[in-house]
Formats: sequence, structure tokens, C-alpha cells
Amino acid sequence: MKEIQGGVTAAKGFEAAGVAAEIKYKGRTDMAIVYSQKPCVAAGTFTTNVAKAAPVTWDQKLVKESPYVQAVIVNSGIANACTGQEGYSYCKETAEAAAEELSIPADSILLGSTGVIGKQLPMDRIKKGVAMLAKAKKDTLEAGNDAAKAIMTTDTCEKELAVEIEISGKTVTIGGMAKGSGMIHPNMCTMLSFITTDAKIAKSALEKVLREDVNDTYNMISVDGDTSTNDTVLVLANGMAGNEEIQEGTEAYETFKKALHTINEYLAKKIAGDGEGATALFEVHVVGAGTKEDAVKLSKSVACSNLTKTAIAGHDANWGRIICAMGYSGAQFDPEKVDLFFESKAGKIQIAENGVALDFSEEKATEILSQSVVTATANVKMGEEEATAWGCDLTHGYIEINADYRS
Repeated sequence: MKEIQGGVTAAKGFEAAGVAAEIKYKGRTDMAIVYSQKPCVAAGTFTTNVAKAAPVTWDQKLVKESPYVQAVIVNSGIANACTGQEGYSYCKETAEAAAEELSIPADSILLGSTGVIGKQLPMDRIKKGVAMLAKAKKDTLEAGNDAAKAIMTTDTCEKELAVEIEISGKTVTIGGMAKGSGMIHPNMCTMLSFITTDAKIAKSALEKVLREDVNDTYNMISVDGDTSTNDTVLVLANGMAGNEEIQEGTEAYETFKKALHTINEYLAKKIAGDGEGATALFEVHVVGAGTKEDAVKLSKSVACSNLTKTAIAGHDANWGRIICAMGYSGAQFDPEKVDLFFESKAGKIQIAENGVALDFSEEKATEILSQSVVTATANVKMGEEEATAWGCDLTHGYIEINADYRS
């Protein structure tokens, strides 16, 4: 596997664009398209929030029922969530407008929205944006980057990655882009992730590989504990690499799975590290758990703990907060067996052994916790299972951003 430049346009046959439709933002792009020159099989995972946004409901139906998909239209600024039947009708209008511009069926067009909940889309601007996107789309890496920038809301940077693998003697490319900074606590942020590949793969295999990998990537991140109304992960595969069709249970499937995991984990970590107001990506690694389920519970509980997150923001090795968060996780472990470590590019330090504080250097601990990526490792000595969760520190900036988000 080789990492290459680009995102959603890195794979053969995919085009993209980002345009300024002024849906909410002035002076920046806020609509994006991802388009395939050939029909694609598609898979998706979506928010478990009962209050699902209209585009989520639209996409769930299309991924399940449509014979193929060929494009994704995304807007930022307004989430089209909690908008009732009117909001859903706007999904249909958007898809029909795109179908006319792109000369493809409306039921082959997936949708994504992110932004303020409860507002209706300004359809005159949406339709104008669709027409602009259809004319602007290109297969260049720059066009893919434009699309990645257009879907941002409070994100501080675009998030994209592409990799190459070899399957049945053919070069297969997978590329992706994502957005997410606040309202991030997926259970499948506001989190959107769009992945393209020129692999030829059976729809059942694509659905299975995505469903399984989401649990170890996007579902292991949290910024603020809020599961969005709009969480969506979509994968489109157009088969233009010319490889033999990938089926479940084959070596090719495992190769594809590893590459998809690389994309998903990278994008998930970029989302977590770009949390609203955050200054550090906070990684929590639990080892020695009795079951995988316990490892997941323990790592996510620590990553989601506001007290732990504020300690990381203050560069304070307040390790008791970690044990506390583990204790209410619902996982089985003995707190008197836990060893704790902090690590970053500034070094590694053990802060507790068998649940008791060690005589560690507070100055060194502060130096370690002052880096942009900080890892806490907990060895619970109960078995062989492990899991990693990702979050971020919690700063005053989070409040400042969210206190006037609608303004």
C-alpha cells in the first residue's frame, strides 16, 4: 500500500468541485460535488440519532434501493435537519436539479448537508450552486481539494487522503475526504465522510467491509459527546481499475479492507484532532483488557471525559480523572491493577502502577502533555484485548464557537 497525493479525485473516473453558493457563508465555498464518470456500487453508514436529517433519510433509501449511484451533492452552512416533510422535499428537488444538469437519474444522486439544525435550505441558491458544480467539476487533485474545503463548517482545515494498492495485477486507488469539528460522537459528526475507489467490488462485500471498519474508526472518536443528526459515511466504487471483482473471504478483500481502514482511521483522527477549540489530538489506548467490548468501553469513556479533556488542555497529569472515567465505563477491570502512561513526541512517562501514583516528574509530564498529539495508555492486565479511541482537549474555544454558532 502506498500513500499518494489527493482525495476523492485520486481514483480513476472521479471528478469534483467546490463552489460558493452563499447558503450561509459569504466569501467562501459552501457546496461540493463528487461525480463518477461511470455508475458506482455504493455503501453507507449513518447516524443512530433518532432525529435523522433529511439527506440521511434520502441516502439510506438510495443506498438500499437504487441500482447504482453516480454523484454526491453536499452543502455546508445548513444541515437540513429537523425540517419535516418540506426538508425532505428539498432533497428531491436538489437531486432532480442535479439530474438535469448531469444527465443522470435523480435516484443515482446522494446528498449531504452540514451546518445549523432547524433551518430550511434556500433552494434558489442550492439550485444555482448545483448548476455551478456541474460546470466546474474536474478530475484534478485540485478539484478534489476544492470539494474538501467546501464541506467545512467550523473545521480549521480540509481533511483528505488517498492510497494505492494492487489487486489481481491492477492498481486500485482509494481516496477520501471528510469534515467534522463539533457535534462529534458517532454511533454508526456533524461528521461527513465521502470515499471513492476505482475498485471493482461486489456491493455485499463493500457494505460488509465498511460496516465492520466504521466500528474501529469513526465510532471510536468523540469531540463533545453529541451524536449528530447528519453523520454519514459513503463509499462509491466505479470498477474502473479493471481488477477482478472483489468478493468476501478472499485475499483481495483483506487487501482492500486494510487500505480502507487506513483512509478511515486517518480521516477519523483528523476529525478528532480538529475538534472545536482543540489544541491537541488525545489518543487513549487500552491494552490487556479481558474482552474487546471492555477495551472499547474503557478507551471511549476516557476519551469522552470532560474532566480528562480539560486536564489535557491544561497540560496537567491529573491521572485520577482517567481512573475515574474508566470506573464508570461499565467495563470489568480491577483499578488496583492498572498501569498508566502518557506519551508524545516529547517522550513517555509512567504515572501510575497497579492503580497507585509513581514518583514521576511533573515538569516532564507537562512537557509531554503540551504537544499537539498526546497518548494515554492504560494496561488493565485482565487479558489480551485492546482498543484505541480518539478525542481532543476541551478548551474555552469550544464554548466561544458554540455559544453563538447560529449568529
